[in-house]
Amino acid sequence: MAARQNIFRVRRSYNQWVANQTLEDYALRFTAKSARRWSAARVSNTALGAISFLALEAIGGSITLHYGFDNAVAAILAVSLVIFLTAIPISYYAARYGVDIDLLTRGAGFGYIGSTITSLIYASFTFIFFAIEAAIMAMALEMLFGVPLVLGYLICAVVIIPLVIHGITTISRFQVWTQPAFIFLQLVPFVFIVYADASSVSDWTQFEGLNPVDSGGFSIVMFGAAAAVVFSLIAQIGEQVDFLRFIPEPRNAREKRRWWAAVMAGGPGWIVIGMLKILAGSFLAVLALKQGVTASEAADPTQMYLIAFNYITHSPEVSLAMAGIFVILCQLKINVTNAYAGSIAWSNFFSRLTHSHPGRVVWLFFNVAIALLVMELGVYRALEETLGFYGIVAIAWVGSLVADLVINKPLGLSPAHIEFKRAHLYDINPVGVGAMLTASVVGIICHTGILGVYPEALSHFIAMGVALIMAPLIAWKTGGRFYTARPFVPIATDHQLVQCTICEHHFEPEDLTHCPA
Repeated sequence: MAARQNIFRVRRSYNQWVANQTLEDYALRFTAKSARRWSAARVSNTALGAISFLALEAIGGSITLHYGFDNAVAAILAVSLVIFLTAIPISYYAARYGVDIDLLTRGAGFGYIGSTITSLIYASFTFIFFAIEAAIMAMALEMLFGVPLVLGYLICAVVIIPLVIHGITTISRFQVWTQPAFIFLQLVPFVFIVYADASSVSDWTQFEGLNPVDSGGFSIVMFGAAAAVVFSLIAQIGEQVDFLRFIPEPRNAREKRRWWAAVMAGGPGWIVIGMLKILAGSFLAVLALKQGVTASEAADPTQMYLIAFNYITHSPEVSLAMAGIFVILCQLKINVTNAYAGSIAWSNFFSRLTHSHPGRVVWLFFNVAIALLVMELGVYRALEETLGFYGIVAIAWVGSLVADLVINKPLGLSPAHIEFKRAHLYDINPVGVGAMLTASVVGIICHTGILGVYPEALSHFIAMGVALIMAPLIAWKTGGRFYTARPFVPIATDHQLVQCTICEHHFEPEDLTHCPA
């Protein structure tokens, strides 16, 4: 006979940072409908502010210099297609249910504690790329103003904090105000380059790499090596949906069309623009090399755009100023997103690990501090080399998540809705966790080269395939019984707020449940 539980209804209190949702931004919770006060276009534009990051150009330049035009472009197109397709269901479900990537993951096959692993993966993505982007910005400050790199790292980290403290409220304004200048500075140099030096395009398409193998051209091994670097970007969809959850629910057919347009533009649409930026970096790296820039610096975005803006002004001083302004603007736009997403990811990770939550703002400082430490120690250079291994784990996570959304749900192997409330979830769901771990192990084994050169080259694609197969297989074998611990009982059927009997705050019905303990 089960022991009788005594439940003591003691009123809970929260510090002012957690209680203030303008600061907290629903870091651990369903995004209340009343909080979705921005237009769909405004939210989508905020999400697309992230595509400014110059790591895209750096990746495009690096893989082109190492593997040549044919292999680099093939890898860029193939991986971009994979990222686009995986982003569609993730964006749709996150926006429809008003959940961030963590709540979506826990409800789509990972369980309450199981999604803690993915929160750590996601948080790592945010501070790794925060460090890379801030390092690029610090190099621009050194070039423009002679600021020492050590001091530049500190400046580039600290300046982000005020922009992120108030969450999407401030970030959306910042992205709207800076978007026109970014678009103008991004596009204009290429118009001048093509007009003044059309042969640079053919130089790019004929580039075989710094150390071409055999006769150059396409190589499956080189293609795989290039794809491994690009695949590290697959976790970016998490940052996109952290904003898409604020898109208001459509009330009529016209709003529904706008909703779909906003979700597709701000979600999978990021990689369409991102792909163009990767290709731009590929082009500019070859152009910089032809202009006499050393191979070690040709993939540096600051050097790339210094050459590009020189086609407009023909003045080294003005070109340097324009390149510096552009780099700083780009890095501010992306790092507000990295810092914001990281604060949410760490909030979810530590709330389960420590069973306490001091507030999203605390984890904002924590995320920036880790990124700063990574930069000051110079570890980010080594981190770039590990992006291949990181990409496999990220692919295993995203692949398992997508498999649940596009395979398990239509087949009835998992619930049709996203159940994100802790009271209704098992701690561990073997579907997502098992699929992710299996895909990670298989992918890493392939990536080490133990199984031969071709599995090594295609290790990321193999990891994705394993995740897509294992998730429905485990769901079928377990009968899908680890998705919900108990049935959902509606508390209210209208849109009125309901008072919680423990903390005495009022919440929307979707955010509450009958909990026996």
